[in-house]
Amino acid sequence: MAAPVARGVDRITAKRRLGPDAQVDDKALIIVPTDPASTDPFLLLAEDRFSSPGFEWHPHRGIETVTTVLGGVLEHGDNLGNAGALEPGDVQWMTAGRGIIHRELAYRDEHAHTLQLWLNLPAGRKMAETRYRDVLAAARPRFTRPGAVVDVVSGTVEGVTGLALDHHPVQGVLVTLDPGARYGLPVPAAHRLFAYVVEGDAEIAGSPVAEGRTAWSDPVPDAPGTVLDLAAADRDREVQIMVYSGAPLREPVVMGGPFVMNEPAEITQAFQDFHAGLFGPVPRQARLAYDR
Repeated sequence: MAAPVARGVDRITAKRRLGPDAQVDDKALIIVPTDPASTDPFLLLAEDRFSSPGFEWHPHRGIETVTTVLGGVLEHGDNLGNAGALEPGDVQWMTAGRGIIHRELAYRDEHAHTLQLWLNLPAGRKMAETRYRDVLAAARPRFTRPGAVVDVVSGTVEGVTGLALDHHPVQGVLVTLDPGARYGLPVPAAHRLFAYVVEGDAEIAGSPVAEGRTAWSDPVPDAPGTVLDLAAADRDREVQIMVYSGAPLREPVVMGGPFVMNEPAEITQAFQDFHAGLFGPVPRQARLAYDR
């Protein structure tokens, strides 16, 4: 069997800081949704810090959202009847599909710090049934290698399979490296990947990538497999890197607020369906009575 090919870094991007707005205390865009062909199948990655009001009831269609809690407690609910609270390290994987209404708030309006990734859905699955799964840190499949802990959120890595339910195969991991440690992450050759450095300073495929920056690697055609070299350049503290990969869909992308479809007419239809009540009624759930 041929040896896997070492991945390279095609580009490194910085956050676009937007600051506070009517919903959040601070916002930054890690993946900016201005050129979806270059990030396909990933549309957006937002970093939000919020206390009040947060994100009250709002709809989505045509995407999956992956929300990772970095700090505080995230209170959530949706019109499927799901409600709960997520703590640091927890991940929520939600298929908006044909249409969902949900909210994301800071518990007790105290503080939440989150990363939310938007995954595009293939045209044939944009109207899939909605569904939802919490991938809690305490129960998440993980494995260790010398100096490294690999939490598997989605896909299968070294025989360990994540708990996420996705409609388009995506590999998603959180890799924590001891100071000075390194790890070679297997990645399907057909996948485009991004590696976002959550904490510390890293070296990715030989390139220095500082905290808060993102390294991208495009698909490697005809390779038997690929490996992404991850190293902790910071020798004084742990380094945490979020690495997600997926095969590009190579389909038209039209974004309209919370909806992502393939044609402008489908965006118009999504707004009409929402306002006609076809996503279901806006819930009247009370806030959580939850104690840590």
